[in-house]
Amino acid sequence: MKQKLSGSVVRSDLKLSDGRTISYYDSKQNDRTAIDSRDEAAQPGIGHLRLDALVNEWVVVASHRQHRIFLPPKELCPLCPTTAEKKTEIPDSNYEVVVFENRAPALRSPASNWALPSITGIETPDADAAGACEVVCYTADHNTSFAKLSIQQIRTVLEAWKDRTAELSKLPYIAHIFPFENRGEEVGVTLSHPHGQIYAYSFLPPRIVQMLEAAATHLKKTGRVLLDDVIAREVKDKERVIAQNDEWIAFVPYAARYPFEIHLAPKRSVADFTQLDDAQSQLFAPIAKEILARLDGVFGIEMAYIASWYQAPVRSGRDSMRLHWQIVSVRRQPGKLKYLSGSESGMGAFVMDLAPEQSAQQLRDVKL
Repeated sequence: MKQKLSGSVVRSDLKLSDGRTISYYDSKQNDRTAIDSRDEAAQPGIGHLRLDALVNEWVVVASHRQHRIFLPPKELCPLCPTTAEKKTEIPDSNYEVVVFENRAPALRSPASNWALPSITGIETPDADAAGACEVVCYTADHNTSFAKLSIQQIRTVLEAWKDRTAELSKLPYIAHIFPFENRGEEVGVTLSHPHGQIYAYSFLPPRIVQMLEAAATHLKKTGRVLLDDVIAREVKDKERVIAQNDEWIAFVPYAARYPFEIHLAPKRSVADFTQLDDAQSQLFAPIAKEILARLDGVFGIEMAYIASWYQAPVRSGRDSMRLHWQIVSVRRQPGKLKYLSGSESGMGAFVMDLAPEQSAQQLRDVKL
């Protein structure tokens, strides 16, 4: 099945041998017909949710994920295109961008009668870990990175994020959609091929609950959107801004938690990916490439990072929470990583050893 998306991108949906859906996103005409000839059975098991009653937070228990593949060499990479010698998760011999369901998901489709239990303290019952976990392969090239993709390739990735947000939002059990990327073994990457993931939760994650509360309080108090006012302060102060164009602005946040932390947001704020217009979509790739190149240029190495997309939940907070990208690196100096201290791990109280203004200056000083 084919579907035309914005940005002249076409999505083609096929099935893998175990029944999972694989979606090809192409900016150029390409008939996708490759069949997955592997003899793969559907992976059994679904995790479950347990409530941590001390803080009223859901925890996903997914013990079936213990035997995932770990850092295979390129010739055994499951995210590279299929060849005569090796059959992979992508049956075709080439691709631009591909999205498919994770083979060992922490979250997956539940039974039709599934419902999230009401929180009733220590007696709150467990529930199946409903949701979705998807892999987003940015490119067929095993040896590149998101920062090195072409402008068109990044636009195609963006269209995939937009499309998956729209499609996952239609599922009645989905509450929040979280696209993200981990890059580097330092942050726990198990596959080195350039890729990201999408977690679609059946509950609101703790970080989103905190952000919703802050955004709702600000809206009630001022009548304004919190992220809009954050951006206005950064524009006024100037010293933490590292890049901008007509539609996007990138800055080190006023209260950064990591030595190198970058936030990227649309100047005309939107609730989620589905609300980005063509002008915003067109100008995302150039500034995304710039800020990641600046991050890599600080120490002249590919910096390990976690890149997280924050957007409004599917059914709440859409008047107050806004889409933006947060990129944090655990690298603080060449050969030195930032490990979370007792205060940070135990209490969630961060200590920043480098002033955000100094970090922003280092990023701006990188010669591109």
